[in-house]
Amino acid sequence: MSLARHGDGPVAALDAFRSQIHPVFMLPPVAASAFGAVLAVDFSAPLAVLHMATAFCALYVAHVKDGYVDFHIRGEDDDHPLSARGCRVGLAGASVAFFMGCLALGVLVDPIAALLTLPGWVIGYLHAPQLDLHPVGATAGYPAGIGIALLGGFYVQTTTLTLPVVAYAAVFTTILCGIKTVDDATDYAYDMSIDKRTVAVVLGRQRARRFAHWLMVAGMGAVVLLATLGVFPPSAALAPVAFGAVFVVSRAADEKHATMLLIRGSYVFLAVLVVAAWFQPLR
Repeated sequence: MSLARHGDGPVAALDAFRSQIHPVFMLPPVAASAFGAVLAVDFSAPLAVLHMATAFCALYVAHVKDGYVDFHIRGEDDDHPLSARGCRVGLAGASVAFFMGCLALGVLVDPIAALLTLPGWVIGYLHAPQLDLHPVGATAGYPAGIGIALLGGFYVQTTTLTLPVVAYAAVFTTILCGIKTVDDATDYAYDMSIDKRTVAVVLGRQRARRFAHWLMVAGMGAVVLLATLGVFPPSAALAPVAFGAVFVVSRAADEKHATMLLIRGSYVFLAVLVVAAWFQPLR
């Protein structure tokens, strides 16, 4: 049985496996891992790359499992490049790579580094069809994975966690929960038809959008407050300004285009935080 649904042979299989790499959604967790390493200042590049690669494997598991469930089990998607067998092979291969990465982190750093990385795979593997049926799991799973990647990226460098690092993870997770709430509303009609209880289904699209906006405002406000209190560098307060501009524009867009704008805005938000933490230009 072919691994790919469209074509036979190794080239078709490779293309099908490669199609499960979604840069827009996979970049933030990998970037969060790198941000965690940067916060350590004197960081080991090999350890940073190892943790980023391990986080990437967890994300790959999440995308393959999600596609497998949505197309081969639920019949939600119109098409999928991997056959059911191809999905299982992809899941097995990425999972083996992930656990090898965890083992390496456990040996090179300590067992806590491996345990702090493990939730990324658990969230990715269980996202569909378990976590995505509940409003908390559907909304917070992906953002929580990013927050965990940030914490893990810092821990593998320092074998400790500090208040600023935990605060960075909490703020970024909160803002991404808002973005994910907006994104989930794009599938409102279908989710209702299969009793998939996303925030949009539970609250309705308009109230869910307002809830998402409050989450993002809370995240931006927290950055300003923490910068004022000295937990973050003063220049970190520029991150909400940059993201806030995108946020204002997104309010007038539909859910699909708002999600696209906000995800890209989150890249800018993270980039400003990286510059603030690394260079501290206003200190």
